[in-house]
Amino acid sequence: MKKIKLTVAQALIKFLDNQYVEVDGQEIKFVEGIFGIFGHGNVLGLGQALEQDSGQLIVRQGRNEQGMAHAAIGFAKQKLRQQIYACTSSVGPGAANMITAAATATANRIPLLLLPGDVFATRQPDPVLQQIEQPTDLSLSTNDAFKVVSKYWDRVSRPEQLMSACVNAMRVLTDPAETGAVTIALPQDVQGESFEYPDYFFQKRVYRIERTAPTPLMIKDALKLLSGKRKPLIICGGGVKYSSAANILCKFAEKFGIPFGETQAGKGAIVSSHSLNVGGIGETGCLAANTLAKEADLIIGVGTRYTDFTTASKWIFKNPDVNYLNINVSRFDALKLDGVDIVADAKTALEALFNALSDSNYQADWNGKIEQARADYTKEVERVYSVEYNEKDFVPEIADHIDRKAVFSEFIKLTGSCLTQSRALGIINNTLKDTDIIVGASGSLPGDLQRVWQCKGTHTYHLEYGYSCMGYEVNASLGVKIAEPEKEVYTLVGDGAYMMLHSELVTSIQEGKKINVLLFDNMTNGCINNLELEHGMDSFGTEFRFRNKKTNKLDGGFVPVDFAMNAASYGCKTYTVTNADELKAALIDAQKQKVSTLIDIKVLPKTMIHKYFSWWRVGVAQVSTSERINEVARCLNENIEKARQY
Repeated sequence: MKKIKLTVAQALIKFLDNQYVEVDGQEIKFVEGIFGIFGHGNVLGLGQALEQDSGQLIVRQGRNEQGMAHAAIGFAKQKLRQQIYACTSSVGPGAANMITAAATATANRIPLLLLPGDVFATRQPDPVLQQIEQPTDLSLSTNDAFKVVSKYWDRVSRPEQLMSACVNAMRVLTDPAETGAVTIALPQDVQGESFEYPDYFFQKRVYRIERTAPTPLMIKDALKLLSGKRKPLIICGGGVKYSSAANILCKFAEKFGIPFGETQAGKGAIVSSHSLNVGGIGETGCLAANTLAKEADLIIGVGTRYTDFTTASKWIFKNPDVNYLNINVSRFDALKLDGVDIVADAKTALEALFNALSDSNYQADWNGKIEQARADYTKEVERVYSVEYNEKDFVPEIADHIDRKAVFSEFIKLTGSCLTQSRALGIINNTLKDTDIIVGASGSLPGDLQRVWQCKGTHTYHLEYGYSCMGYEVNASLGVKIAEPEKEVYTLVGDGAYMMLHSELVTSIQEGKKINVLLFDNMTNGCINNLELEHGMDSFGTEFRFRNKKTNKLDGGFVPVDFAMNAASYGCKTYTVTNADELKAALIDAQKQKVSTLIDIKVLPKTMIHKYFSWWRVGVAQVSTSERINEVARCLNENIEKARQY
């Protein structure tokens, strides 16, 4: 055994540069690089190590710690969890900024390695700059907050601890069932301490992403359940993408005549035009999938964790005889809804189930309802994509108890635009190429996209909806572009989410990684404004309005923002559009640009797309002075009685 004397930081970088995964016989370098913002807590440790010898790791400079971590998530998600970027920050606010990203990664089951600096292990200079210093426990630092949102957490307080910390970090990062955020806190003095590491710590390590096969008893239980069902419905979840199971899912659906709906993570695994693809399902589901959902007598969940949006708070599957067959690599998810569980890789499980079911001559019997549902859905998509404002008798898609004429008039006068959101989406959907990738996460846009967006190519739909993190959109798009540099990447983001965080738009300029930001500006946090109005409230704290000196409330005029000017200051090519022709022209011109672009699309409030046969449980006041709210509470309680309880 040979020993190599290195600092902790140098050893960490050398270790990360030698990690690989093997997927179906293909070997892939697991850590492509590191996003970093350097401060006093990491620049002389990890920074020095990277400057001295970064190996094959690519070092990229972030602008905001949360933003760069979101870029890393976007990269790993688009790479189907087979490659990652690590992220490093200084201790204190830099580290705290990454906590939101850690939660986003863990909620979405995306591998994310975080390497925040930490306070001195020796405690000699305490309290150092940015140290919280808890009087009740001097071992605590900002980094302890990561424990709640990490799948693995460690603090390297001695040089030799680095070895077990790194091995366990890789164990979690490469585990399809348990992956998420991994945090290794690095005290700034320990980063620079030296140790004689054994050479075998730096050997090339290859982690096989194994395809766990279902047991014969699992398949037997599934066949028994299927035998008595004639209206099964598949839910295509994110696990279908990560296990590359789209082809076998298509084959399975076609062989047995079973339609499939899509979650946000699963949408785009299979093109929307497939004859059995009935689109998004659940609270933000579309007309076709939600029509069939209420009749289905068996739900076959493939790689889904059954969020409340997928099941409409466990309300949407109304057949009294409905049962669940759950195919998931995670036992935690496979046991949900009292389903018959197949704890296995999605591709392997579907192949085994296909072979076993073929021997039984099984065939679903939807009696023409799949074709009818898809035909009705196609007409509905065409309708909402063509909705135009008519001043005289316009009825918005989102109905509420407030007279919208005054709001529309005010908005049009201020912006000169009467473009509807659904019309804008139709133009974008029809203009983008089959290979173009769209990215989204929050607000009303994810709902609209799951309901009507037509995926013309596979893996072109990148939505983060496990955490629905405002600020993910622009920053993750950079990661997607790094993952697929040959493709055009489009961010679909609301004005509220853009203002919350778009830091890595600057990094996209720096790196020469072009992204296209399609910003929907309706001067409102429209999604939550819809929610409060739908549940009996008046508009409160969700529209972007000036404070009214007469009322001392935020009920003055709209606050106008020139988002194009903002992006232009970074070096982006920008456009402001107020009608369909301008939007089409901007999209065509943006495709020709070599730098990142931003199209500021002024869209009328309340012109997003309404829900289809769904219900979502939210917290509602059970007692109120408003009769409207009291009525909503009564309705809520009635629907809870109709929903499955767990």
